[in-house]
Formats: sequence, C-alpha cells, structure tokens
Amino acid sequence: MNEMKANGGNVKEARLIDADKNQVTPFPLHTLDHQTLYAWHILPLGLYARHESALAAQDRSGATGATGGFVSDITTTLNFALLRDDPEARLVLYFHGNAGHITQSIRPRSFHALTSVSSKIHVLAIDYRGFGLSTGSPTEEGLILDARAAVDWATKVARVPAERIVLLGHSLGTAVAAAAAEYYCCPRSTPDAGAGCRSSDDETGDDETRETREGRGRREYKPMEFAGVILVAGFSSLPTMLSGYAIAGWIPVLRPLSFWPWLLGKVMARIVDKWPSAERLTRLTKSAKTDGRRLNLTLIHARNDWDIPFHEDDKLFKGAVRGLVEAELGIGMVYGDGRDEQEYEERERVREEEEREVERCVENLLEKEKGKRTVERWMGDGRKERDRAAVTTWGDEGVVIRQELWPYGGHNNLMFYAPVPMAVMRAFGLVEQPESTRDNGTTVRRTESTMNI
Repeated sequence: MNEMKANGGNVKEARLIDADKNQVTPFPLHTLDHQTLYAWHILPLGLYARHESALAAQDRSGATGATGGFVSDITTTLNFALLRDDPEARLVLYFHGNAGHITQSIRPRSFHALTSVSSKIHVLAIDYRGFGLSTGSPTEEGLILDARAAVDWATKVARVPAERIVLLGHSLGTAVAAAAAEYYCCPRSTPDAGAGCRSSDDETGDDETRETREGRGRREYKPMEFAGVILVAGFSSLPTMLSGYAIAGWIPVLRPLSFWPWLLGKVMARIVDKWPSAERLTRLTKSAKTDGRRLNLTLIHARNDWDIPFHEDDKLFKGAVRGLVEAELGIGMVYGDGRDEQEYEERERVREEEEREVERCVENLLEKEKGKRTVERWMGDGRKERDRAAVTTWGDEGVVIRQELWPYGGHNNLMFYAPVPMAVMRAFGLVEQPESTRDNGTTVRRTESTMNI
C-alpha cells in the first residue's frame, strides 16, 4: 500500500468513523488490470460488542501506508475470520457516488446505519480507481473491474456465497452496481469489461468463473443469485440524465439544446462513458425471468433530490419491467458471441424493430397496472403531494422489482434514512412481510395500516 498516493486529498483516518477500535479494517484490493483499491471491511456493531476485547487488542501499530489501522493482509485479522467463518454472515458491497472518497460526505453515517441494524450485516466499501488512495484513473470499464474485484474478493477470498451478498449503489454507484449485477447474473452479456485480462482462475481452471482466453472478453460461469440489488438515487444513463439535468433542480444545463436535436445529439455523442443502467436492468430482469433465476431488485429515490431527479428512477423502473415484458413476449436476447460485428449489427437492427412494439406494450402496461401495484403513504399531517411516498412492487416470487419514492432525503441523506437499511434487511430476509403484502406481484392499493415500509 506504500505505493498508493492520495488523489484529490488525503483520506481521513479510519478512527474518525471507528466508534470502537478496529471495527473498521482498511486493506488493499487488487483488480484484474493490476490497480490497487483502498477498501474497508466494517464489522456489524453487535458482533464487535461480543468480541470487543479481542478485536481491540489486535496490534496494528506497525501497519504501513494509510493511517487508521491499515493491514496489508486482511486474512490474518480476527475481523476477517468473523466474516468468513460465520455461515449466517451477510455482506453489503457498498458502491459510493462520484464525490470525494470513502470517508467523505454521508458515507460514515451510512456505514453506521447499515452495521447497526443487525449483528450479521458486514459492509465492504471501496474507493474506485482514481478516488482517495486508490491507484489509476476512473473510466466506466475501469469501475466495472473495480466492482468485480469486490465481488470476487467477497465470494472467493471471504467465501461468502452470492445469496448472502447485497449490491448497494448510491448515485454513480448505482451504475456500478447495475453493471456488476449484469456481469455476474446474466449467462450471456455484452462485451466484457477487462477484455484480455486474465484472472487467477485461468490458472486453476475454475469452471464457474473462467475468463475466455481467445481475447473476446467473454466469460463462462454459473450465473449468481445475489440476495439483492439496491440502487439509491440512480439514473437511466449518463447522456439521458445530463440532457435533462438542471442545477439545483431549476437551472437547465443542456435542456436549451433540445430545440436543436442535431446539436444535442452531437454533444451527447461526445460523452465517452455512457453508463446505460436502464438497458442493463432490462437485460438483468429478462435474463433472470427467462432462465427461472431469483432476482430481488430495489430502486429507492427521494422526490426532493435536486441532483438526480426522481423521474430518472421511473426510467430505471420502466427498464426493469421492460425486461419482464420482453421475456414474456419471447423477444430474442441481444448478447451473441461477439465474433462477428456484422452479425451483431443485424441483431441490433432487428431489435430496433422489436423495440417499437415492446415500447408500446410497456407504456400500456405501466399505465394500466402500476397504480394497482402501488402503496401510498403521506408523511405529513395532511395529504399534500410534497409529503407523498409511494412503494410499487412488480413481478413474482422469482423476479421482484420494488420501487420506493420518498418525499424527503434529497440526494445524499436518504442513504442513512430508514428506507435504505430496511431495504437491506428485507433483501437478507431479516424483515418478515405481513401476509397482506404477499400477493405474487398483483398488489392492489393497500391501506396504511397494512404497510411494512
């Protein structure tokens, strides 16, 4: 870790979040393309309390690199053993937003909220390449590799199975989490981030996670089923979000260009990293539905988010529902083997024709059914629109899409408000649903007295 340099300022010491000594373990995480990420493993508070003396007695005074108890080999710590050796341990992989680093902004409060609700919930948080003390420069492809490093560490090093892992993303992190979910949950996918990189599995012959050696950037493995994928304050795609973005919610940036579509198109074409999360969610839900796999997807947004408007969350929800519609209609998967560019272009042309039909189906379906599958709740004394919360559940026992729109929380504070830790608990099966809410996706508008949100 000595070679790590702070990019954009020094990372604060871990003890600034550490309510108790050595509850947090900073350690290095290595990627397939040889970058080194600064990562935190955070113990649940209840678990720490049971092992407080032994954990606090760990001597990290000789640690090198970043301050705050950094260890070069986390597998030698009691903290790691408490995660790896507990068959009931759960792990949240936390992908933060684009501002600052691992200890800035609302992140410490968010970590506390997640690790205080259950003695079984651990957190692994990373700084992406180019952030904080991590090496490299951030790109879409690079950040996806960073997410893969986190998932691979969790499943292969810590030996936590996917069904005990939640992918949690905030803001930019929602795009990272969606890309990671697509990569690990879909048996076939778009060209792979990190094409040409070889993992240690190439040497061991691991059948479940083998990088293909032909350089096509594809992989062969058994798709994973995570406990849940939770996206907070997400966006449909970077170009789409920017085209309607307004500073503080009312100063438009690119919206004036909408009067000249050709000019707006030129500007959008210059955006290198697209982050097409809505499309990724379509592929994710479609693949899960088609192959009969379980998927628990939760979208959470605040109506008073002035950084990313909640309408972007509606686009993500629509993209996720679209995948179910495509699966029902038998629309062809658009993955292919990537060997023939002309063949891929032909499939894209066919898909464009199909898209027009699917778009009409999805629009009609949402108009007819979304209201029936929505629970409303007013957070204030009266019933004013600004105080309205809405929770929509769509899907069935295999694939469940849940959208939560809350009146308050803004872009950042929502991360440590009750809806996020509750969504994590729900994904891990730590919240018992009342019988009245179990309806296999045909939810009607329910009264407040029966809600569990």
